[in-house]
Amino acid sequence: MVGESKSSAGLTFSIEALRQYLSSVYGGDVEILGVWRLGCEKAEALKDLKGFGYGIPYVIEFRLKGETKRVVLETMRPEGFGHDFASDRAAILLWQHSAFNKLPRHVRSVDVGAFTVDGKDLKSLGDCGEFFLLTEYVDGTLYHVDLDRIKVTGELTPLDEKRCLALSDYLVQIHGVKKEAPWLYVRRARELVGHGECIMGLLDSYPPELDFIRECDLIEIERDCVVWRWRLKRKAHRLSQVHGDFHPWNIMFHEGTDFTVLDRSRGEWGEPADDVTAITINYIFYSLQKYGELAGVFERLFRLFWENYLLKTSDWEILEVVQPFYAWRGLVVASPIWYPNLSLDVRMKLLNFVHNVLHYERFDLEAVNTYIRSAD
Repeated sequence: MVGESKSSAGLTFSIEALRQYLSSVYGGDVEILGVWRLGCEKAEALKDLKGFGYGIPYVIEFRLKGETKRVVLETMRPEGFGHDFASDRAAILLWQHSAFNKLPRHVRSVDVGAFTVDGKDLKSLGDCGEFFLLTEYVDGTLYHVDLDRIKVTGELTPLDEKRCLALSDYLVQIHGVKKEAPWLYVRRARELVGHGECIMGLLDSYPPELDFIRECDLIEIERDCVVWRWRLKRKAHRLSQVHGDFHPWNIMFHEGTDFTVLDRSRGEWGEPADDVTAITINYIFYSLQKYGELAGVFERLFRLFWENYLLKTSDWEILEVVQPFYAWRGLVVASPIWYPNLSLDVRMKLLNFVHNVLHYERFDLEAVNTYIRSAD
């Protein structure tokens, strides 16, 4: 269902093609009520479907047998991070459809499909252009909204602490499911360093001639991460069920501590440190923006999350493997691509953290502020 061109400018297809597709998925005659960008209001529903954007999720509201339903249709942008070819994007979406519904609390995938070149058919994979994923629609508030509010007010509510513990408990739960498949752990360790979405892909995305980090510094980070890959290979007994991208933009809270997770990534099995660092780097990130160090309310959340996780898992070994995962997540939040408006001071402290944490064989929860000081 690619439109007049296959560029990132957009797709072109008909409401009728969409109606026929949904009717086939749900086994009944569907009436389309509206289509709009996720995060916008229904009042901004598209008048036609010309210019559907790659990588932009759309809410589709329809009526089936007298019941109104909503789903979300997603494609992927083709630019960088290992998403360059249609086959790259198709592989990710096919995997997501197979994996989303296996993880507790994850938004459900309804179907995975592909747009034909002319936008009129959905019948032959050989004639397909871009693939798409169709998921259920969930309402709520992304967790980063809580963190944004806390950064402004400098105050924690009892619910903020309960939500932090609920997220920690969730990882305790899913990481408790283990698998004996050392080759999968080795693969995830290799992908942590070499995958387009991970460390080397992030390093490649940093523009040349930056004023806050030199090329030789990025090379040193990459070299240190390669060393860590070989250390991780000896830890295959740690293989666990994971989410793979457990950060505040992929966590949707409803009432109280009830939440749904979104966009599971890169594999059903992996290293628990992947998930723990993905969420806790954000407590460091927000704290640096507010206090210039890990302090105050965000230090409270950081410690609360970690202490609860360690108490309930007794997984002290995780402190011997978090370093390259923190490096990866630190490179994300320090990125001038993802966060172009970040202050120079915060960006440099994050990169100090990335550089320094890789030099310690055991992560010290008490030493975060030491890690963010000037690179050693």
